[in-house]
Amino acid sequence: MRKSYVNNNIKVNEFDALIKITVEMSKYLYPYIREILKSKEDIKENSIIWNDFNKRFIELIKERFNVESIRVKKLLNQTENGEIIIKSLLILAFCISNQGYQKLKNFLYDF
Repeated sequence: MRKSYVNNNIKVNEFDALIKITVEMSKYLYPYIREILKSKEDIKENSIIWNDFNKRFIELIKERFNVESIRVKKLLNQTENGEIIIKSLLILAFCISNQGYQKLKNFLYDF
């Protein structure tokens, strides 16, 4: 899905390292993740936070991903991406627990 797509499989130890980095970053970003999720629940009062995050999410996808891919187009579609964004944020929020590494690893293996 990335613009710089390389047809190589990621090694298990690289995959584990990326999961560990993601878990640590989610711990660091947890207050922000929580605010974003809270803003989505109460969209009338906190729409600025959600809209800013959604806008930045789309900008990053357009910048780094191949926008001609069907899966990427789905991420860019405003009517479909809300559920994907919320699910991603919830998964990151769950990663802050002591079992965060294992939870994220299991989720990605099942994906």
